[in-house]
Amino acid sequence: MKVVVLTGPESTGKSWLAAGLQQRFGGVRVDEYVRRFIELNPRDTCLADIPEIARGQLQWEDEARAQQPSLLILDTHLLSNILWSQTLFGACPAWLEAELLKRHYDLHLLLSPEQIDWTEDGQRCQPDLPERLAFYHATRHWLEQHQQPLQIIQGDWAARQVQAFAAVEQLLAE
Repeated sequence: MKVVVLTGPESTGKSWLAAGLQQRFGGVRVDEYVRRFIELNPRDTCLADIPEIARGQLQWEDEARAQQPSLLILDTHLLSNILWSQTLFGACPAWLEAELLKRHYDLHLLLSPEQIDWTEDGQRCQPDLPERLAFYHATRHWLEQHQQPLQIIQGDWAARQVQAFAAVEQLLAE
């Protein structure tokens, strides 16, 4: 099983690319649990919600891993929960990073917020590019610090799709 994670700031095409990758290569896709959590809990999310959100994301990922698909596409993983918790609340439950590091990921596609417009969807909260760039750099720093395999995805929408498809095609050929 090859595991690909789409990661980075909001409004960079992660969900769109995850769906496109699944359509092109098959496999199993795991969506972003926090979106469901927000829909079911229409209020401001708080630090006390982070463990439930993280456990939900892990449960969805574990259920997908149990299917043993040849390709597992994750729209996000615990790193986003960690960074959003730190960004929004200045803290994060310590167990999240340890749990994230227990798992194997073959490739992280890190999406840049540059060269595309931010799109409001009712759940996003970083319309300003400097905020999204800070999140991007924090994500990149964590991935590099923990020696996680990554490829940066950037450019317009068409370029992002070409880069993501090529990266996954190469991964599957290995």
